[in-house]
Amino acid sequence: MPRDIPVGNGKLLICFDQHYNIRDLYFPHVGQENHVQGEYCRFGIWVDNRFAWVGDDWKVDFAYEEDTLVTSVSLYHENLGVLLMCRDIVDFHENVYVREMTVENMVPQDRQIRLFLSHNLDISGNSVGDTAAFDPLTGGLVHYKGARYFLIGGKTEENGGLDQFAVGQKNSNGREGTYIDAEDGVLSGNTIAQGSVDSVIGLHLDIKGMSRKKAYYWIAAGETWDDVSRLDVIVKYKTPENLLKRTSDYWHLWVHKEALTLDTNILPPDVAKLYRRSLLVLNTQIDAGGGILAANDSDVVMFNRDTYSYVWPRDGALVANALDVAGYPVIAQRFYEFAERTISKDGYFLHKYNPDSTLASSWHPWQENGQQQLPIQEDETALVIWALWNHFVIYRDIEFIKPLYRPLIKNAADFMCSYRDRETGLPDASYDLWEERRGIPSFTTGTVFGGLTAASLFCTVFGEDELAEQYQQVASEIRDAASKYLWRPELNRFCRMVSRDTTGNLVYDDTCDASLWGLFAFGLYDADDDRIMTTMKTLREKLWLNTDVGGLARYEGDPYHRVDKKFPGNPWFICTLWLADHLTDLARSEKNLEEPLQILQWVADHALPSGVLAEQVHPVTGKPLSVSPLTWSHATFVASARRIMRKMSRIEQCPECDHSKDIIIPGDDWLARLYNMACNTIHGICSVK
Repeated sequence: MPRDIPVGNGKLLICFDQHYNIRDLYFPHVGQENHVQGEYCRFGIWVDNRFAWVGDDWKVDFAYEEDTLVTSVSLYHENLGVLLMCRDIVDFHENVYVREMTVENMVPQDRQIRLFLSHNLDISGNSVGDTAAFDPLTGGLVHYKGARYFLIGGKTEENGGLDQFAVGQKNSNGREGTYIDAEDGVLSGNTIAQGSVDSVIGLHLDIKGMSRKKAYYWIAAGETWDDVSRLDVIVKYKTPENLLKRTSDYWHLWVHKEALTLDTNILPPDVAKLYRRSLLVLNTQIDAGGGILAANDSDVVMFNRDTYSYVWPRDGALVANALDVAGYPVIAQRFYEFAERTISKDGYFLHKYNPDSTLASSWHPWQENGQQQLPIQEDETALVIWALWNHFVIYRDIEFIKPLYRPLIKNAADFMCSYRDRETGLPDASYDLWEERRGIPSFTTGTVFGGLTAASLFCTVFGEDELAEQYQQVASEIRDAASKYLWRPELNRFCRMVSRDTTGNLVYDDTCDASLWGLFAFGLYDADDDRIMTTMKTLREKLWLNTDVGGLARYEGDPYHRVDKKFPGNPWFICTLWLADHLTDLARSEKNLEEPLQILQWVADHALPSGVLAEQVHPVTGKPLSVSPLTWSHATFVASARRIMRKMSRIEQCPECDHSKDIIIPGDDWLARLYNMACNTIHGICSVK
C-alpha cells in the first residue's frame, strides 16, 4: 500500500496509508524501531450523534504543499457534511510531529464536531510491557517502554488542551481496543493501562453553520519522560502554527538552494516540480546517522515477514551520488562515513545493514552445495568507491576523504583486485543486483571496473602511483575479460551473466535485463560502442511494455508482483530512466535530448498525485505496485535529470568536442582531465576493444 506523504527529519519518520491512518512511526532511526508496526492509528469524527472513522466512505486527496515537506490533505464526508483540511509536519529540528486540522461545517446549522485520534503503538516493535498514562503536568498522554517515550497532546481554539482522553488494553482478554470507546462520542477518561495498550484523545469544536475552526494535535518523541515533557513545552511556547511555518520555510529554502540549475528551458515544469519533490522525498528516507533506507512501508511485512527498511550499500551509493550531483554533499558525506563504519576488515560489504550500522537480515547463504562462499553482491562494494570518487571530483574536500582513504577506498580496492575468477579474469561470483541469482553479472562487472578506476584515481591523487597502476591494470584486465566472455556475438549483444555449472563449466544467461545499463554507466564501455548500441536496442525491443502505460520492464519473465505472463514484467521507474541515460549520453544536439526528456515526463505522469514514486507500476492501469516511495526511484530520477542538464550545458559549450562519457565536471577541471586520462589509458591497455 503506498505511503504517499511521508514526513520526517532524519530521526522521526511518520508514514500514512490511503485512509490517512498513521501506519508507521520510526524513532530514533529512520527505518528502525517502527513503533506502530503497520497497525492503525485512526482519525475519526463525531457529529449529530453519528460517528465515522476516515475510510472508504470518505473522499481523500493527498498532496504536499509545493516545494515543502508539509502535507496538504483533504478529507470530505458528504453525508456528515464535514470537510477537513489537514497539514502535517515533522519539525525540521525537534522530534515532534504536528497536525493542523481545519474543520469546516458545511451545513447551515451550528454544530459541535468532535475529533478523535487513536494511538495503536507497539513500542520497539512489540506490544509486551507497554504503558500508556495520562500526565497531569502536561495534560497529555504518554506511551512508553524502555528508553522510548511518546507524548500526545492537542488543543483547539476554545481549549488549550485535550477535551477527552482514554487509555486501555487492546488485543487481549477479549478487548479489541480503546479506539472503539470513541464511537459514541464520549471517552471513559481512564488514566493508565499496561501491557498491550492503546489510547484515544478527543478535541471538541463548536462551529457555526457554514463556518470553520482549527484544532492542533502533536506527538513528541524522546528517550525519557523529561525529554517529551520538554518538547511539549516547546510546542506550546512556540505554538504549532509557528512550527508549521518554520518547517515549511526551511524545506522551501533547502530545495531551492540550487534553483539556478533548474533551467526551465531544459526541464518541463512537471519534471522540474518532480525533481524538487524527489529531493524532498529522499530526505524523508535517510537517517541522520548516514544510513540511506531503500523504503519504509510496513505493508511489505505482510508479504514476506520482512521489510525494505534497510541500508543496501548499492542503493545508498547511487542515492548519495544523486545528491552529490544535485548539490547536497553533506547528506552524501554522512553515507560515506556510514560505509566506512560498516565495511568488513576484508574490504567488502555484506548484503544489507540496519540504520544503526548493525548487520541486517539476509537470504544470501554462506555455504551452498557444500561449498563455502561469500554471501555478497560485489556491485555494492564497487559502487561506494565509484560514488565517493565522483563526490571528490565535484567538491575537492581532501580533508573529508583523507580518513576514508585507507579503511574504505584501499580496503575495498584490494578486495576487488583479489576477488576474481581465475579462468576468466572477471570478478568472482556474487549475487546480482536483483538479489535473485549468483554468478558473474554484467552489471557487477561494470561496477567493479568503475570502482577500481575510481580507486586508481584516488591513489594518483594521494601520490601512490604504483598502487594506482596496479588497480588500473586489474581494471583493464576485467575489461578485456568482459569483451571476451560477456559479449555474445551470436546474439549481437551482451549476456546478463555467466556462471558455472556443477562441473565447473561456464553457463551463459542470455536473458534481456535492463541492468545491462551498467556496462556503460560506470565507464566500462562508451555509450556509443557498437556492442552497447545493439544491446540497448534489443533491451528496448524486448522489455518495453506495449500498453497504454508503457515503460521498461526489469527483465524478461520477471515474476516479482507479476500481473500477466504475457508481459515481460511490470514497468520499473529506474529501468525506464536507464534507457533515458543511454539516449542522453548519445545526444549531440538539443533535439537528441527530446526523447530522454519525454521519458522524464513519462515518470512525472505516472507518479502519485503527491509526487511520490513507487518501485513499479501496473502495466495496464498504471497504479503503483510494491513499495512506495522507493528511494532508488527518486534518486534515479534526480540523477537522470542532472545528466540531461549537464549534457545540455556541454552541447551549448562545444557540440563538436562533446565526449560520451558522463564526466561530472566538464572543461579544464584537472580532476575531470585526470578521469578522462585514466579511462583512456585503461582502454588503451585493453587488448580487446
